[in-house]
Amino acid sequence: MTYYISKTIKSSFEDAIQRVTYALQKHGFGVVTELNMHTKFKEKLDISFRKYTILGACSPAHAHQALTVEDKIGTMLPCNVIVQEQAENTIEVAAVNPKASMMAVENKNLALMAEEIEQTLQEVINSL
Repeated sequence: MTYYISKTIKSSFEDAIQRVTYALQKHGFGVVTELNMHTKFKEKLDISFRKYTILGACSPAHAHQALTVEDKIGTMLPCNVIVQEQAENTIEVAAVNPKASMMAVENKNLALMAEEIEQTLQEVINSL
């Protein structure tokens, strides 16, 4: 089992961010954080890095449900989705595989939720 779900698309980087954000919203997720690593590395380390953004995606219903059955699960939230430029107009979008990240937590109820979220994130990625 890989720890991520991914797909490469033909798109400008900015359009890819919008498409991913829209696809997440359409499937019940909101983007609660957006980290532009290209800008941060330049600003903090004076290093040029490819366009790479980490979107922190959260499904409030799933987050509430998970926190109800496992109060420390917040250490693994939100679900990260990356958008990175591989070449001009070639963008890779990858999301964490929640089943892989939740394997360390021994909670059957959480495992069932992770499967459901994995399916939803796979649908998001496939829809791009």
